[in-house]
Amino acid sequence: MELLVRKMRFLQLLSQCQYIAYTRREALVYANGGGTLSLWSLGFKQLFSSYREEPELKDFIDYLDSLKNYEKSGVPKDAGTDSDDGFDLGRMRRLMDRLGNPQSKFKAIHIAGTKGKGSTAAFLSNILRAEGYSVGCYSSPHIITIRERIAMGKFGEPVSAKALNCHFHQIRQKLDEAIQLENGCLSHFEVLTAIAFSLFAQENIDIAVIEAGLGGARDATNIICSSGLAVSVITSIGQEHLMALGGSLESIAMAKAGIIKHGRPVVLGGPFLPHIEHILCNKASLMRAAVISASDSAIQTIIKGFRMFDGRLCQLCDIRIQVERDFHLFIEISDLKMRMLGSHQLQNAATATCAALCVRNQGWGISDGSIRVGLENTYLLGRSQFLASKEAEVLGLPGATILLDGAHTKESAKALVDTIRMAFPEARLVLVVAMASDKDHRAFAREFLLDEQLEAVFLTEADIAGGKSRTTTASLLRDHWVQASEELGINTLHDGTAEYQELFKNRFVYPARKLDGRIILAAEKSLGVSLRVANEFLKGKTENHPCVLVVTGSLHVVSSVLARLLV
Repeated sequence: MELLVRKMRFLQLLSQCQYIAYTRREALVYANGGGTLSLWSLGFKQLFSSYREEPELKDFIDYLDSLKNYEKSGVPKDAGTDSDDGFDLGRMRRLMDRLGNPQSKFKAIHIAGTKGKGSTAAFLSNILRAEGYSVGCYSSPHIITIRERIAMGKFGEPVSAKALNCHFHQIRQKLDEAIQLENGCLSHFEVLTAIAFSLFAQENIDIAVIEAGLGGARDATNIICSSGLAVSVITSIGQEHLMALGGSLESIAMAKAGIIKHGRPVVLGGPFLPHIEHILCNKASLMRAAVISASDSAIQTIIKGFRMFDGRLCQLCDIRIQVERDFHLFIEISDLKMRMLGSHQLQNAATATCAALCVRNQGWGISDGSIRVGLENTYLLGRSQFLASKEAEVLGLPGATILLDGAHTKESAKALVDTIRMAFPEARLVLVVAMASDKDHRAFAREFLLDEQLEAVFLTEADIAGGKSRTTTASLLRDHWVQASEELGINTLHDGTAEYQELFKNRFVYPARKLDGRIILAAEKSLGVSLRVANEFLKGKTENHPCVLVVTGSLHVVSSVLARLLV
């Protein structure tokens, strides 16, 4: 019994340190009955030191950087639509044909959606690994190293630098030939996708969980044929990448519905607007694909509260699924301890569970226990991630409660505020925000400004995909927040006013009587300075209220904060 407990704990630890290769040895010792292992006692710096790009990957990184990178430059208008202006999926098919069509050598679960793709992919990957399958997971973006995008095997570790570099050089000549054939039009994402699929085939994985990059119909990942697809998943439909996907919510839905394949089931996460769900279901009907809706009344979920387990904040949940139409799907999980926080993550977990049950229906062995273990063990950097006290000290913010979350849309901002309110009902909020230029800054701001316990927002800057072309300046972000506050009739005090300069000319003391409930808005291009000023603001407070410092606006600013813990 003790050995079984150790092995279960081993799986938990592996999922928590899923990207750290060197900890596997110590974990294996612990799992097999010897030694002790505490993830948090190892410390962030030691755990994530292996994230740094190894010198041997320089040629690989330089090669990718020589290609067009739309994450860095922005996606052209209508590029993700299934039209003459859309990405040419034909060149991706020609590339894969040159590589021997590796995508035909494994089964795949294909996931599209505006939000929730990464979390749903992580849930599904961990469920399948808990059952003992060798799983390939392809996702984007990465937090620290590009290797995170390609996870393989039974332990979910990113591909090693050695394996990635070796495979790249094995197929480099074919990549060169394909790039020349396509007149240099193959992109960074297309080539990386091809490398990932080729690696999965070489490693003889059992199944791949594939996250679409943009849209679905013309995404480079959408080369999976019906016979190779186990199930497709569409998590949500929102207005992100609006112009690249046709300019309307309806065109976005059509683009993402492009991953639905003939005769293969599709799981819809949702909830969706009725007319958007109608578009998705119509496409499924045309493709004769059975539809399972994870927001249907037959699927019941509830968050019962928040608790500390193994030193981490978890939400205690129930999930009950009973579907009789098209498929017979049933599972009941009580007292699920989820490390991924918020009602949106519970919805993602239910969506992943529906997909896992669909795969089980096709003859794959997936036990209820593996579903529970997979859901409980899933944890992603930058998604409702609370830093440990030692990590806060490294950042020069001793005693601060720091939450990192990559929210960057109106919907994800609301989900983040709701999660904070469930976990910390009385907490005051101080934000540090950096965003890409192609986001709806005012809609994002409004969700936070509507929270009555928001006290200050420090607008800053972070590189997007390693470059500045998509970075929004701190001053422009502040202006958007000022405009949003004026639209809502909310009083603010921003650093463009003489009153602000007079109040805070010496040090950031919290002058509650002079603020009269106004929210502070300040712009500072340096992330480090923004964090320090936010901490000074917290220290200057005299009220005895709990306070949460939230770093948000993009996964790129989260990555920048985490990178500071490695210095």
